[in-house]
Amino acid sequence: MLSVQKLFAVFAVLCMGLANALHFYVKTGETKCFYEELQEEALVVGRIDAYEKDEHSNEYFKSKNLQVQITIDETFDNDERVIDQKSTPDGEFTFTSIESGEHRFCLTPVYNDNTRNKVHRIFFDVAQGSSHDYVDSKSTRMVDDLTKRVNSLYDQLDKIHWEQEHMREREAAFRDQSESTNSRVVKWSIVQLFVLVGTCVYQLRHLKSFFVKQKIV
Repeated sequence: MLSVQKLFAVFAVLCMGLANALHFYVKTGETKCFYEELQEEALVVGRIDAYEKDEHSNEYFKSKNLQVQITIDETFDNDERVIDQKSTPDGEFTFTSIESGEHRFCLTPVYNDNTRNKVHRIFFDVAQGSSHDYVDSKSTRMVDDLTKRVNSLYDQLDKIHWEQEHMREREAAFRDQSESTNSRVVKWSIVQLFVLVGTCVYQLRHLKSFFVKQKIV
């Protein structure tokens, strides 16, 4: 059974008025910020899916030491901080906006063992809905229904992320194949060039020898 907070978050997603899903690349310790206009008393649900790049295979994987520092500020109120927390690579957060206005969402990948100079790919999903649309959490039937719906939503998000990873793997394989083909074409062109130059040199020497024998030159 999910917590009441998560159930509220799910209901906000189901009744959301605005949703964003994106991904970006950033190095360890670097901060990436996004701006979102929120309504007063809007329930905001965010989800993070962070990966580390393997320098040898250029593939991305989950690191148990990786964390994502999350800060959310109200830009209209002297940058008053709403949230300042660290998340796991596949964490989430929820909060309710106090006032209407622009909010700044900033994400920074960090390590609990002070690892540096890594490249990361981070998926960031955020949705907002009205906090007035809360249901009575004491209703067992409604809570169970929300539980099923949130699990369904999470399954859909996982499926989307899996499809994105599969597409990137196919793109990487196609890119490697293209680079290998291009490399072979370049090598074969160089071989042909050397053969052509060698043939020309041989023909010139042969013609020169022939002309000398015929006392033409």
